[in-house]
Amino acid sequence: MPMAPPHKERLVSLDVFRGITIVGMILVNTPGDWSAAFAPLQHAPWHGWTPTDLIFPAFLFIVGVSMAFSFSRYIGPERSRKPVYLRVARRTAILFGLGLVLNALPQVPWWPIFATLRIPGVLQRIAVVYGVVALIVLHMHPRRQACTAVFFLLLYWALMTLVPVPGYGAGVLTPEGNLAAYVDTLLLRGHLWETTWDPEGILSTIPAFATALFGVLTGHWLGSPRDPYEKAAGLFVMGGVGLVLGVAWDPIFPINKNLWTSSYVVFTTGMALAALAFCYWVIDLKGYRLVSAPFLVFGMNAITVYTLSGVLDWLLAWWSLAQPDGSRVSLRTWIDVHGYASWAGQWFGAESASLLYAVTYVLLWLGLMWMLYYKKIFINV
Repeated sequence: MPMAPPHKERLVSLDVFRGITIVGMILVNTPGDWSAAFAPLQHAPWHGWTPTDLIFPAFLFIVGVSMAFSFSRYIGPERSRKPVYLRVARRTAILFGLGLVLNALPQVPWWPIFATLRIPGVLQRIAVVYGVVALIVLHMHPRRQACTAVFFLLLYWALMTLVPVPGYGAGVLTPEGNLAAYVDTLLLRGHLWETTWDPEGILSTIPAFATALFGVLTGHWLGSPRDPYEKAAGLFVMGGVGLVLGVAWDPIFPINKNLWTSSYVVFTTGMALAALAFCYWVIDLKGYRLVSAPFLVFGMNAITVYTLSGVLDWLLAWWSLAQPDGSRVSLRTWIDVHGYASWAGQWFGAESASLLYAVTYVLLWLGLMWMLYYKKIFINV
């Protein structure tokens, strides 16, 4: 019977799961034509969810799992924590800075950038969640970590449903009338994704802490001396519990990615647990690693490929080509129209052509990341 890796050994299934989420992020962020993307590859407009809405919380969950393993050497009164504090501060600052750079790229010319630069973002949320949860992991035992995660969910639920918003009242969860949008507008006006709200805003980061903390608790479970098959079964069971609780909470506090509602946290954590359990069972217990190799390549340089793919996508959109009629079109649009829509769109439909562009883009980065993996170059942020 295969045994689970010891606590300090790297879990291949975790790297593969991380790679799957990064592939998902790139795939949904770079369709050939945004207006023609398949519905499952777009975010839900407001309440509800699509497969795309499962990707980001899965990555935050993985951040938490990784912390449980990487910080284990610093736990204990006799261990010096100064090195990890410096590491956490450095990583938090780098991630936040990279996020600001990605937000700044589309805003050409750059000199008036600070007047309208979007401050929140995906990497910014990862940075803040990582920094806060790291301190919780270093100063709290697992039981208190679990209680803190539940506290964050209940606190956010109470704030969003009980605190009145001027002009709207309490418990309003519309895009304009919810408390999270009010706080974002009050503190970050002019620096948001939308005029009055941001999907990675300030208040909605509170339940995101719980997403990562549930990942930390999962890491404790995987690092325990239990039988590996008991670990896999436990992940599946808790995943099912999370799904049921999230669906049960939905009528009271709707599943909503843009608001990162507490029900959304519980539901997506259930999904992440089930997905990690499947990867753990297939890869670490059964040893079927060949089919997972492409995802492993992405998972070993996750932040690097996410950032660089965003930069290249901006370059393709920024570079323009002259058309016969004198107009100009972005290189990105030209490639999509002439390389995919012109034939795949006619044969299979505009949605398929848009998806084919995204798949090609993912395969391009797979080749580049495979070269880094082959040369054992792993860029840790």
